Amino acid sequence: MAAVPSSVLESPDRPWVFRTYSGHSSAEASNELYRQNLAKGQTGLSVAFDLPTQTGYDSDHPLARGEVGKVGVPVGHIGDMETLFREIPLGQMNTSMTINATAAWLLSLYVAAAERQGVGAGDLSGTTQNDIVKEYLSRGTHVFPPEPSLRLISDMIAYTVDEIPRWNPINICSYHLQEAGATPVQEIAYSFANAIAVLDAVRDRDDVPADALPKVFGRISFFLNAGIRFVEEICKGRAMTELWEELGRERYGVTEDKLLRFRYGVQVNSLGLTEAQPENNVIRIVLEALGVTFSKRARCRALQLPAWNEALGLPRPWDQQWSLRIQQILAYETDLLEYPDLLDGSHVVEARVGELKIAAKEELQRVLDLGGAIAAVENGYMKQRLVESQSGRLQAIESGEQIVVGMNAYRETEPSPLTEGGGGSILTVDASAEQEQIDRLNAFRSQRNSSDAEAALKGLRDALANGDNVMPPSIRCAHAGVTTGEWSDALRAIFGEYRAPTGVVAREAGMADEATDKVRARVRAAGDRLGRPLKILVGKPGLDGHSNGAEQIAVRARDVGMEVVYEGIRLTPAEIVQSAADEGVHVIGLSILSGSHAVLVVDVLDTLRESGTEIPVIVGGIIPEDDARKLEEAGVKRIYTPKDFDLTRIMDEIVDVVEEAHPA
Repeated sequence: MAAVPSSVLESPDRPWVFRTYSGHSSAEASNELYRQNLAKGQTGLSVAFDLPTQTGYDSDHPLARGEVGKVGVPVGHIGDMETLFREIPLGQMNTSMTINATAAWLLSLYVAAAERQGVGAGDLSGTTQNDIVKEYLSRGTHVFPPEPSLRLISDMIAYTVDEIPRWNPINICSYHLQEAGATPVQEIAYSFANAIAVLDAVRDRDDVPADALPKVFGRISFFLNAGIRFVEEICKGRAMTELWEELGRERYGVTEDKLLRFRYGVQVNSLGLTEAQPENNVIRIVLEALGVTFSKRARCRALQLPAWNEALGLPRPWDQQWSLRIQQILAYETDLLEYPDLLDGSHVVEARVGELKIAAKEELQRVLDLGGAIAAVENGYMKQRLVESQSGRLQAIESGEQIVVGMNAYRETEPSPLTEGGGGSILTVDASAEQEQIDRLNAFRSQRNSSDAEAALKGLRDALANGDNVMPPSIRCAHAGVTTGEWSDALRAIFGEYRAPTGVVAREAGMADEATDKVRARVRAAGDRLGRPLKILVGKPGLDGHSNGAEQIAVRARDVGMEVVYEGIRLTPAEIVQSAADEGVHVIGLSILSGSHAVLVVDVLDTLRESGTEIPVIVGGIIPEDDARKLEEAGVKRIYTPKDFDLTRIMDEIVDVVEEAHPA
């Protein structure tokens, strides 16, 4: 074999930042996990916050019931933030915080915690996701209306560009757009539309001089998704790199090469992880990691990988370690970082990059012609396009056109030693964690100086009313012991709250095949016997905003002829039951992916019984087998998990449930 010419080899590149997205139960438990991960070679932190923290509620708020510590760490005040980073020198750490609606508050707590460590804000480095626009389209942790949300984002950018110059104040996040169904073209176009909305808002501010705009442009980073079609993901990253530079030069007049760099972090695709044969997920994760590391010119700056068992539940520390080792082997054992860009000059790659750029520019222009990203959120355009794309993807899987190994093809399998332990193959948050967090919150409130907290809150309210930057008074609130709920309530009182369009609209043509036609006939027959059309309420109790599954159930239910009541996310069990009674539905379908099913589903069942309303309940979500058995014992009629990809079969079984509740 011929030797590789030494002129081709380079000094190895520095690896990207190794992160693991983690946090659960409490600040103390998460701090222990972070220190363990750093000791194993992780080079940055990626903080997962629980849903009450993300949506601006204290742990004892009624809407927080069942959600505390489930999908991340609860942070209610400065004491929690100090505990979270105990013995972690913040001046030396690169910290990513996945937080959006309450990003200004969590950054304020982080700055305050650093100051108490003796570290100035100017020495901090890291990222707040802070892309509230995509929350309206995908993940659902928005709180305030679009315009006030845009103000909060631009406040943070205007403040950090000088005060925290090494901080990325926003991470334009196309990750969740792909999870919500976005094609590569949509992922590029909609994330760039978000970026333009933010940059235009900052450019229009009086407190950001024109000569500071290039610095602002240079501090904006992106957070991408990498799916299993890793060649296309490589091309997507290269297309975004070229388009971002074009946007900077042409729209914002940026000329410095360093500021024009497309800087992005990644978590590879969790949507494609399967509950069936979950060991296959390791191979998927490795291939997806290649999609964002293979191409030197468009290589990610930071990478976090999901664990093989995230379709089953919350990963354990060992599972997260395995994902960290994937990164380390790729960076340190292979020769990937020793060569120039391996794809430069590839006719195939250049052609696909060109196609993506042309199509993304066209779709971006459609959004801009509608008035930009904010208008396209408010009129539902982008959300409807995502729901349509997701429907197409699921239909392709259901029909077998898109093969998912182990799920809709090659299903024969040996028992997996990884899952033989049943519930032991995932981490379960102790049920006592919620009450313990509430107890800590109450103790903190009783020990703080209440007059200082109230004075700080008054300063925050005055600043908001006067149009001042939210960051300085928020940092004062953090030091004064204001809680997450109190800070958010101050903003709610001025800005109000917002319910985003669901994107679920009647389709001109649903699925057309023999199985679907059979279900349509059954739905019509059931409606004739009941004296009116079969009607389903699709509900999302609690704070879980991942609405993709609920939206697709609603779309398919309409396709087969059912009447559908779907009011979006963030409903209490009482609101769901009242709506079901008012609408006269025949069945309630609950969707929960946050792990709070054990509490919230039972609350719905109890509320139904207390109200004397007899409506059968079905449930979908990431539900371990042990929990599924308990829910069935509690009265749930059917349970669906990520392995249940056949939506037509689910519709057929919903008819069974209604017929069982209304026998002839």
